[in-house]
Amino acid sequence: MTQDFQTEKTQAAAWFRQLRDDIVAAFHAIEDRHESGERAGRVEVRKTKRTADDGSDAGGGEMSVMRGGRVFEKVGVNISTVYGALGERAQAAMAARKGIPGMTDDPRFWASGISLVAHMQNPHAPAVHMNTRMFWTPHAWWFGGGADLNPCIEYDQDTAHFHAEMKRACDPHGGNLYQELKEWADEYFYIPHRKRARGVGGIFYDDRNTGDWDADFALTRDVGAAFLPAFVPLVDKRRETPWDEADKDVQLRHRGLYAEYNLVYDRGTKFGLETGHDPDAVLMSLPPLAKWV
Repeated sequence: MTQDFQTEKTQAAAWFRQLRDDIVAAFHAIEDRHESGERAGRVEVRKTKRTADDGSDAGGGEMSVMRGGRVFEKVGVNISTVYGALGERAQAAMAARKGIPGMTDDPRFWASGISLVAHMQNPHAPAVHMNTRMFWTPHAWWFGGGADLNPCIEYDQDTAHFHAEMKRACDPHGGNLYQELKEWADEYFYIPHRKRARGVGGIFYDDRNTGDWDADFALTRDVGAAFLPAFVPLVDKRRETPWDEADKDVQLRHRGLYAEYNLVYDRGTKFGLETGHDPDAVLMSLPPLAKWV
């Protein structure tokens, strides 16, 4: 059985909040730099709440969403800290993933994290996803997260830049770690029924517990801190690229892939809905518009 980890929980939740604040400030700056359009977009913050089955407080978070900006058509940067007891379905899912003994005897949990998805106005500017999180039960703790790029119109140099920044984040934590997490992302962000990847990849890890909490938290911080250097230069490069209706059609069809993946396969979506979190916050990742054949 693990210790209570109250100090570590507080540190992790505070880091996720600070990262949210840094990203929101950077996205506001992008909106201000792009002078085309009526009004620079701004994030609106709404508190979310999770209620346990017995009606008691079970934590919550904040949705930070921008809609209809000059550059961002829709972007959400959510943070949450939730706790309570896992229901039977969530217990089974956790036990299957980790092989954690005793979940049915003591199903308490605590989870905190940040989740980001950005959908862009310009089809040449890539969509992106990033999240990092910490999960605790009386039986184990672990971290998870990563970032992946989802362009509808691919540029090899953009893909190379994004992956280089992810590698820079991983390299201090093990010489082969980037390759390991890249392959994990390639496998995780694959859409079986389409027989293709969701995007051009990135890195992904889950259930990370090396036995050294400080080291695992340091990796999680580095992954989160790598996001802005990996993404912002790509947005600034592509946000003024001319586009036409054919480009927009490509973008809307690609968003359909993104929606399919998140609704059918994504672990975070399933966990959020099964544990009773605010559905609007859980489904924030869905694009504002998408198109299917």
